[in-house]
Amino acid sequence: MKYFLTSLLLLFVQLTSSQNNEVNQETIDFKGFFNFKYQENNDKIYLEVSNINQEFLYINSLAAGVGSNDIGLDRGQLGKTAVVKFIKAGNKLLLIEPNQKYRAVTNNIEEKKSVEEAFAQSVLYGFPIVKRYGSSYTIDISSFLLRDAHGVATRLAQKKQGNYNLDISKSAIYLDNTKSFPKNSEFEVLLTFTGNPKGNYIKSVAPNPQFVTVRQHHSFIKLPDSNFKMRKFDPRAGVNSISFYDYATPITTPLVKKFIVKHRLEKKNPQAKTSEAKEPIIYYLDRGVPEPVKTALLEGGRWWNQAFEAIGYKNAFQVKMLPENAHPLDIRYNVIQWVHRSTRGWSYGASVVDPRTGEILKGHVSLGSLRIRQDYLIAQALLGASELNIEKNTRLQMALARIRQLSAHEIGHTLGFTHNFAASYSNRASVMDYPHPYIGLKENKIDLSDAYAVGIGEWDKVSVAYAYKNFESDKNEEFELNKIIDEALKKGLKFISDRDARAPGGAHAYAHLWDNGIDAGEELRRILKVRKTAITNFSENNISKNEPLSNLEEVFVPLYFLHRYQVEAASKLIGGLEYTYAVKGDGQTIVKPVPVSMENEALHSLLQSLSVENLKIPKRLTELFPPKAFGYARTRESFKSNNGLTFDALGAASTAADFVVKLLFHPERASRMIQQKALYPKQLGLDELIDFVIGKSFKISHNNAYDFEIQQSINNTVLEALLQLAANNKATFQAKALTLGKINALNTWLKSSDGKKNTKHYNLGYIKKITDFLKQPIQIKSLSIPKIPDGAPIGSFQCNFEY
Repeated sequence: MKYFLTSLLLLFVQLTSSQNNEVNQETIDFKGFFNFKYQENNDKIYLEVSNINQEFLYINSLAAGVGSNDIGLDRGQLGKTAVVKFIKAGNKLLLIEPNQKYRAVTNNIEEKKSVEEAFAQSVLYGFPIVKRYGSSYTIDISSFLLRDAHGVATRLAQKKQGNYNLDISKSAIYLDNTKSFPKNSEFEVLLTFTGNPKGNYIKSVAPNPQFVTVRQHHSFIKLPDSNFKMRKFDPRAGVNSISFYDYATPITTPLVKKFIVKHRLEKKNPQAKTSEAKEPIIYYLDRGVPEPVKTALLEGGRWWNQAFEAIGYKNAFQVKMLPENAHPLDIRYNVIQWVHRSTRGWSYGASVVDPRTGEILKGHVSLGSLRIRQDYLIAQALLGASELNIEKNTRLQMALARIRQLSAHEIGHTLGFTHNFAASYSNRASVMDYPHPYIGLKENKIDLSDAYAVGIGEWDKVSVAYAYKNFESDKNEEFELNKIIDEALKKGLKFISDRDARAPGGAHAYAHLWDNGIDAGEELRRILKVRKTAITNFSENNISKNEPLSNLEEVFVPLYFLHRYQVEAASKLIGGLEYTYAVKGDGQTIVKPVPVSMENEALHSLLQSLSVENLKIPKRLTELFPPKAFGYARTRESFKSNNGLTFDALGAASTAADFVVKLLFHPERASRMIQQKALYPKQLGLDELIDFVIGKSFKISHNNAYDFEIQQSINNTVLEALLQLAANNKATFQAKALTLGKINALNTWLKSSDGKKNTKHYNLGYIKKITDFLKQPIQIKSLSIPKIPDGAPIGSFQCNFEY
């Protein structure tokens, strides 16, 4: 009997030991916001959950990326921020995300419950309970961490790079960046995706594109206390917002609530006119940034302190170097990260925001490292490549001036501010605009001394005041906030953001990207003069000694297309409008058409940009652009060519003409012009626009053979744009019908034209295009017009912000 009991006891100990073997192996302990253990033998993490039903923040990020601008999976890329909590359900803990979009802001528990139960929640993951200690539970979160939380495989598939799947056998916990602190626990994993690569983007960046390895980061973050004071959103202030539906709202007030996003900032001495902050806003710069860029980024970022000083703070905004061994994705650090990609691209400012209140908990700026090289290339095209001394190198100084502005711009997004694309109208009043370098002419020489503005802008001070100014307790905050906006309006400052500025068919008179000046048409004429001077001066001296002469073509590209964004700005004056984000009683312009004189002047400038004189590349330059040297090839930054390996001057002219006429004959613009002409008879009509363009293209003749051929390239782009408009389903019936009538009139004129023999020869081609189109009026796609190379002065994709 004794032997039996002893055997039974041993069996029980063995069974118990076997059941708890997973958590009793040799482990590494981490203590902090969440306590957890790492078990090296099976590469698992066991999390202790002591506070069931307590909400916290969860965010996934990309710690090590893919390196392709086109794919868009960058180092430091933030994922979604979610308020989550663990709940117990049977033998599991569920990680659940409550619905923050629909709420009942009330003390009535039953009313809150009715809203919670009305709208769906999301269970993000289920964890079997491994062990229980009273009210504390241990769960294995390894599979939760070792998953494609950031959607890498989905993005690769969307970008047509191939179908990839997560390969767990080639993935592991990345322990070096797995830590726990009092207010946040950080986990990092190395993930490998295997698949059959199909796209050139992934093939160009992965050493073996069958195996794509990245690192993903997971953060569990303690929610801040409830002392953050939310501030109401105003569409005129330039500050981004969160919004939610409050079903406890009285019927007499709006259901949707909007509050701005901002950092928490309070004065040490609220009564003092100037005071230090209780906790200053500190941004940390990536230690991997090289000089002289590092100094430029620090200088530009620190501009924001000027705006905080203007509202009574001392040293409230600071930029420092990231402490050694600090992780950029650690919630404790606002970070300016230097991101490398295989091709130039955008920069962006993202933030970790408390979805409940709009409080910014972490600003995270990602700056594309190749962007500075594009500004340097523009300066090289304008000035040549002869200067060697760094301090006197005007090209480098211009590029560094842009980087200072870019640093301030992207930090601005992470402080809560949106773009202001009307800032150029108000004397470069905001770093939140997209600035084109202001290129001056002094004694017929290019001058870059004022290429970019220095310091924070007047509009930026308005946004900072609205978001961050503290008011005395006896002041009415709503009144004081309106006062800030009213004072800005009295100064003539203007604010228009993305939706009204980005659309190529847009109508806003002063909301443009990459522009300068008050009058877009006048500035276009000026930049065409600058461009002509720089082209006249362009030579083999625009590249360095012993550099292949075939590289001259790439340097010439940004110069030849230097006016492209000012063209876009000027085109918006055609059928254009002036309007604001007016609220009742503020006295702002609501909406009115652009003055006819400004509209006509803009059209004159646009027709000038469409002329042979503007589009013709001098013969001497065509003799400097040979086919690519051995070891070099055309890239996405090069002119496209219909001539095989050789330079295509006629194709370049077609490309430059194409982006002018496509903007002029945009279906939204055409439709808007029909309406405006009906409402305001003196405004420029679509019929007049078409007549002007045809008159300055088809009805212009040249004796010089080269000029003649350039003109035919222009004529072809005009005709194709008209045919596309006539068949475009996005244009109104009136716009399409009127355009079709003008095409028929052109066809009649071409048939009756008594031009020279070679003109008649081309006229037959135009007539055939029109005849074929009339037989089957479907939207045509141009095959003969080469695509314009990537543009935007600082990237081929525009800057983004995320909240």
